[in-house]
Amino acid sequence: MERFGFVGLPNAGKSSLYNALAGGGALAAPYAFATVDPNVGVAKVPDRRVDLLGEMAKTRTLVHAAVQFVDIAGLVKGAAQGEGLGNRFLAHIREVDAVVFVLRAFSDPDVPGSDDPLDQLSTLEVELVYADLEALEKQVEKRRKAARADKSLQAEVDAIDAAIGELQAGTALYRSTLSDEHRAALRPFFLLTNKPAMAVVNVDEDSLDALDAAAAPVAAALGPDSDVVAACVQLEAEAVLLPEDERAEMLDALGLGEGALPRFVRSAFHMLGLRTYFTTGEKETRAWTFRAGAKAPQAAGVIHTDFERGFIRAECIQWDELLELGSWAKAREVGKLRVEGKDYEVCDGDVMEFRFNV
Repeated sequence: MERFGFVGLPNAGKSSLYNALAGGGALAAPYAFATVDPNVGVAKVPDRRVDLLGEMAKTRTLVHAAVQFVDIAGLVKGAAQGEGLGNRFLAHIREVDAVVFVLRAFSDPDVPGSDDPLDQLSTLEVELVYADLEALEKQVEKRRKAARADKSLQAEVDAIDAAIGELQAGTALYRSTLSDEHRAALRPFFLLTNKPAMAVVNVDEDSLDALDAAAAPVAAALGPDSDVVAACVQLEAEAVLLPEDERAEMLDALGLGEGALPRFVRSAFHMLGLRTYFTTGEKETRAWTFRAGAKAPQAAGVIHTDFERGFIRAECIQWDELLELGSWAKAREVGKLRVEGKDYEVCDGDVMEFRFNV
């Protein structure tokens, strides 16, 4: 399961965001380092398609896709040199698959520092960039020496040199011009800024009518490939504790629809190139997670390795077409089920059954 790390200055709202997703459990207090050891939780990826398919099949159990999220202690200026929790903090970021910057956009007399999200983003990026630059500069000469003896390592050295150039210019690698090949070559180094990044801009209740305006400057700074969600995290953390009907009523009364958190989770899920196919029947309707571009055998292997090893074929249909027909049996009867082989690239929203033999 992919892990998303919440990264921000102390009291930016990371623990409140965790609570909003997990339904409580993390201490959210107005002082630095209320979180020391990271909290780890799991969030269901909201997907109405699971519910609709379950209704169609009269399913007893619904299983949504899920992501793991980590509430990491607040970063402070100088973390790369050991300030605050220093290397301990940075090590926790290295363990996640993607970074979620939590940026405060509200005033609070109990919380020191700037309430400008761009100032906070700049501070966070400086620390992460410095840590990555230091890590690569320690490795580069050793790698160059190895490449002189083994020419196959030259691509790695080229990637390191390109990354050092970007980092020395103060550019985080997730918004740099590095090629996909260079990024792939750098993965074994677990660089902090070579991970996908998105942001949550945490506003107060008085700014609910200006969420797009709060998100826009951060979106421009992070670049076109990064998603930014603005939300009143405290409000959403309170809403999630309510019964579902009361929560929907509260969010609707505030003009927030389903709230920002479902959109945040879906954005985070897609940011890593994750997609969903479904299986459905009376016993269970389940969302299965696969990487965009996966072929049918690899997607089948998500269920069990035997499915991939002994893959024969897949029967599939898009979820909305299946709903329109009303049942899997009806889809087969009218010839709407596609039979796909090993080279089929699975699409988001496919409903599938696999044939295999081991």
